[in-house]
Amino acid sequence: MTDNKDAGERLVVISSDCHAGASLYGYKEYLPKHWQVDFDAWAATFGDPWVEHEERDISYGVAAMESQIGCDSAYRQKIIEGDGIVGEVIFPNSAPPYFPSGVLSVSVPHTMPEYERRMAGLRAHNTWLAEFCNDVPGRRIGVAQIFLNNIDDTLDEVKRIVELGLNSILLPSETPGGLVPLYPPRLEPLWELCADLGVVVHKHGNFAGDPNTPEFGDAAGIIGSIEGMTWNRRGLAHMVMSGVFERHPNLKMAYTETGADWVPAYVAGMDGHYRAALVPNSPAEFFGGPAVRNLPKLPSEYFKTNVWIGASFMTPSEGAHRYDIGVDRIMWGSDLPHSEGTYPHTLKALRAVFGGLPLEETKAMIAGNASELYGFDLDLLQKAADVVGPLASEVATPLADDEWPRVPEESTCPTFFNQPVRA
Repeated sequence: MTDNKDAGERLVVISSDCHAGASLYGYKEYLPKHWQVDFDAWAATFGDPWVEHEERDISYGVAAMESQIGCDSAYRQKIIEGDGIVGEVIFPNSAPPYFPSGVLSVSVPHTMPEYERRMAGLRAHNTWLAEFCNDVPGRRIGVAQIFLNNIDDTLDEVKRIVELGLNSILLPSETPGGLVPLYPPRLEPLWELCADLGVVVHKHGNFAGDPNTPEFGDAAGIIGSIEGMTWNRRGLAHMVMSGVFERHPNLKMAYTETGADWVPAYVAGMDGHYRAALVPNSPAEFFGGPAVRNLPKLPSEYFKTNVWIGASFMTPSEGAHRYDIGVDRIMWGSDLPHSEGTYPHTLKALRAVFGGLPLEETKAMIAGNASELYGFDLDLLQKAADVVGPLASEVATPLADDEWPRVPEESTCPTFFNQPVRA
């Protein structure tokens, strides 16, 4: 709710989940010369399964390599400000050089030649991303990609991206054949370095199945989309129960585009396992006692100090459960330019979730929490918001029954899937 004195205020809106990436040949100049030799051969064999979706409208679609909104900095800024957003956190939107067709972000390499090629492509993407963010200082936070195969290489890349001006990293995507545990001792130097440098560690939603694999049948895509959330969420227990957050209290981690409704039950479940493992001579103590005795705090306490949730295309249900999730943990995200994102109905998406909520809570979830995590300058962003930001009175007004965008004719954004039933 807003007071009359706040009604005319224009709000800062930060999207904690946006995507950008160079065009297919746009990465070539960022590769070392010796890797450019066979780049054209790789590019000629690269297949982009998103193109058929993108062809509907080059300014709005999914993750096609030639998406104008994904790689054209000036055009993108026009689109995002037209959507009322003044700050964004940017995840990958196109495959780096030498990555498999259809992959948006880090996929685990399994052989040394594969690793070396993809590492070169990954570095090219990170360099491009830093330049892309520097086009609009203070308005874009780029999330660099890393591998975990060789920890020395990983540490070097983290230091390099910080020198380039980036402050965030994306852990490798996971599939059933490439699960990446986060608790092995060999990763300890990474957590220490990120904590020391203020680098935010991310897990981002991804599919765990390949819908284009014929032998898996028609169910592969839907099963992959369901299981992909499970693989990403599992990392939270790794970080908490192995004591990473206890040893590195300044380490910051965000789970983005994995939903938010899962958080209360997941965190409560960790607390339950923790308490059970403290019961002497119990089966739970046999399995979990050695770990929890090294944790002086409940898992939920580590969550409240070390973890944020990038609630992409946030739903009204998640807004209603904000106290259970944590008002100071939630960061709204638009998922621009993906077709399931809030664009071009972002104001309606904000009203669907935040209409009727206390203004200070809304401000925290649409800007304040992201500012705290990533270091956005709210005073700088407010100057832009004063020109393009939505009015507080607009965001505070719930959508009327006849204002909800039609699904799927007007939007395929999950925010609008389940219109609340009003008394």
